Amino acid sequence: MKVRSLHPWDVTPREAIDIQNSLREMIISSPPEKPFLTVAGADVSWRRKGDWLFAGVALFRLSDLSLIEERVARKRTDFPYIPGLLSFREVPVLLDAFRKLSLKPDLLICDGQGLAHPRRMGLACHLGLLLDIPTIGCAKSRLIGEYRPPARRRGSFSPLKEGAETLGVVLRTRRSVKPLFVSPGHRMDIETPVEILLRTTPRYRLPEPIRHAHHLVNEMRRQYEAGTRKHT
Repeated sequence: MKVRSLHPWDVTPREAIDIQNSLREMIISSPPEKPFLTVAGADVSWRRKGDWLFAGVALFRLSDLSLIEERVARKRTDFPYIPGLLSFREVPVLLDAFRKLSLKPDLLICDGQGLAHPRRMGLACHLGLLLDIPTIGCAKSRLIGEYRPPARRRGSFSPLKEGAETLGVVLRTRRSVKPLFVSPGHRMDIETPVEILLRTTPRYRLPEPIRHAHHLVNEMRRQYEAGTRKHT
């Protein structure tokens, strides 16, 4: 799978912020142009000690949520953990995993923020631009914005707002379970993610593509750590 090159990665946090502000002008916030047949989920795990990151991408058929393809990658990083700048830490290894895919996803759901970001450039926005595909940010916690808790039933949602601007929605995917913070990334509107998230969460709180990617990266990290211990 091809990846666009839009900026350098060996940058300081200050330079990273400038890049985010520049990329924001490229984001397209509009309804998708065509139906989605496939959907991918992406996740990253890292060692608490060390500088290794582990990325996983899982590609599913949207109609029946059957797995089509999965890919993993690992990579060292020296970019610090800074809220709001996680894409500069996580995207490089995610791109390594995406390059291994034989099929380009129609849609990507990221374990992270989209427009619900201080500079409107969360992980989903950043990846969407680099991969040139529609993206949705699906986070387990809030980064910015205010909201009223949605009703307890599955499918209930409330707007996530900063002032008069609507950044996304707070969506309940399971009855009486903590909601998800869902915001559009690239080539996406506010409304479509609700439909997609409900289609991809038939049993659990998180979308199946993200759950699968999460299991992939955690297993990869555990195997790496077990191999490291054997050689120490």
